[in-house]
Amino acid sequence: MQLYIMRHGEAQNFVEQGSRDDSQRALTAQGETEAKMMANWLQKMQISPTQVFVSPYIRAQQTCAIATALMQTTITTLDFITPSGDAKQVHDFIDGWCSEQLAGLTPQTSDKQVLDQREQSLLIISHMPLVSYLVAELTQSGNAPIFATAGIAHIDYDIEKMQGSLQRLVSPIELC
Repeated sequence: MQLYIMRHGEAQNFVEQGSRDDSQRALTAQGETEAKMMANWLQKMQISPTQVFVSPYIRAQQTCAIATALMQTTITTLDFITPSGDAKQVHDFIDGWCSEQLAGLTPQTSDKQVLDQREQSLLIISHMPLVSYLVAELTQSGNAPIFATAGIAHIDYDIEKMQGSLQRLVSPIELC
């Protein structure tokens, strides 16, 4: 399975927002541009995830809307993938989701269908520091990379071993 973990685009600070509610911070114009750049990159790379899991926070929802505008995908909001989310809990959730996908295969399923199921991709749109800790958790590398706003980590994830390897980390600045 190919996992893509994305940080939301640049968000307003509390003064711009006029509130101390972190969940209500919206994208700035720069954040929208970053999300569009990464949406174009996803399209250019022909990455169209089967499933997208997104944080309920406004800036993540806005990033998701921009990033998935041209995709045929299922989008699900998860309350536990917020900035203070637990990377181990998210890892367990991903493993459970992968198991459910494989369990849906029947004994008559062809080898090609099994291979297609394992080649599905998943996009998670969330926040620092969770995205950083999640990469470390999923790769068991101890390496928690710092994400640029709207940055995307690509992990080649072995659903049987329940661990993956970081393939690349792409940020909008690299695409300029």
